[in-house]
Amino acid sequence: MRYHPLPSAMFIDHRNFFKSQLEGQSLAVFVSNDQMPTNADGSMGFKQNSDLFYLCGIDQEETLLVVFSDAFTGNPDALLFIRETNAHIAVWEGEKLSLEAARQQSGIAKVYWMRDFDSVMRPYFFQAQHIYLNENEHTRRSIDVETRQSRFNRDLKAKLPLHNFKRCAPIMHRIRAVKTAHEMEYIQQACNITEMGFRRLLTFLKPGVFEYELEAELIHEFIRNRANGFAYGPIIASGKNACVLHYVENTSPCQDGDLVLIDAAAEYANYASDLTRCIPVNGRFSKRQKAVYDAVLRVHRFAASLLVPGQRFDDFNTRVGECMTEELLQLNLLKSADVKAQTAVPAYKKYFMHGTSHFLGLDVHDVGYFHEPIKAGMVFTVEPGIYIPEEGLGIRIENNFMVTTTKPLDLMQNIPIETEAIEALMAER
Repeated sequence: MRYHPLPSAMFIDHRNFFKSQLEGQSLAVFVSNDQMPTNADGSMGFKQNSDLFYLCGIDQEETLLVVFSDAFTGNPDALLFIRETNAHIAVWEGEKLSLEAARQQSGIAKVYWMRDFDSVMRPYFFQAQHIYLNENEHTRRSIDVETRQSRFNRDLKAKLPLHNFKRCAPIMHRIRAVKTAHEMEYIQQACNITEMGFRRLLTFLKPGVFEYELEAELIHEFIRNRANGFAYGPIIASGKNACVLHYVENTSPCQDGDLVLIDAAAEYANYASDLTRCIPVNGRFSKRQKAVYDAVLRVHRFAASLLVPGQRFDDFNTRVGECMTEELLQLNLLKSADVKAQTAVPAYKKYFMHGTSHFLGLDVHDVGYFHEPIKAGMVFTVEPGIYIPEEGLGIRIENNFMVTTTKPLDLMQNIPIETEAIEALMAER
């Protein structure tokens, strides 16, 4: 791992909070993600199951975590099972965690090799009144591949057909939504590394540069500052490409007079950041580009101001939509008649068709409940945009905010956001 070691106390605290939410005489099982294959004998880079990492900090494949509530023989807090290492693996893949290293990293006293799982767990499954199983229950999930956790769940239910199975997801979605001080440190570090990459771009961009060259500059700066890499597939969209919301080809040249929409950010210690800026290829915004950019920025700042404890997202989205509607009227993109004629789909959706905010944390689209009031300690993106295909102009502005008991804390407050600041830095090239 590139990032500095994380304190085991962080994961002990996470487990204790999770444990407090379980029913009596229960255990919960979390399974690592698969090492996904490519072709021949190749494999993709490994990405840990976020819930498992949150609870134990083990960033290695073939890992299994069991967390207990109470009333079990020996009163175990948790058991950890990891891939057994040997000299052959050390030579061909690199040294894996030893049992002692896993104890130190996770704060779990009892660590075993994966091959011991059945024999160690048999008496605990016998005593359990409830077995909590984990699953990726994200509302935006649209994945057909069966995960290692899904296979485990299916097999365990077949072996223990009379047991009472429950879901981990409702608990995990609530406790992961509110970040601890340690988590905020790592999200902030991801934001800081993102700032370094963005500032690098401001001195590099000029007419004729290709989008993929900007992507290369970003990943260079991210990796050299200990980031895992991109927190998500980077969007480097110049000119009309910015009107494609999930444009990922990044193959076009950046033309004089166009803007480049940069939606790319770093991940540090598995914690994500999420930034979007639009910058002029030649270093200067045109009058029209500045007008649209400033309109989006006003909506951005208004939306951020609404991220306070007790706010509900239905009201949040309504008020942001009203603000965006006013800006679109001022830009002459909407007419009063359009607003009066709107039905179930608001008129502003023609130019601003995506959501304004999502949870952020171990995942870019992190877990949490949008139907529940916002709480202090939650972290959200704020990312309004205006997209005008007929003008080849798409502008989105995105920062990350932590909800506090007073006003939202902008985790990207040091990243240039106003047109004047961006132009001034680009003039220094």
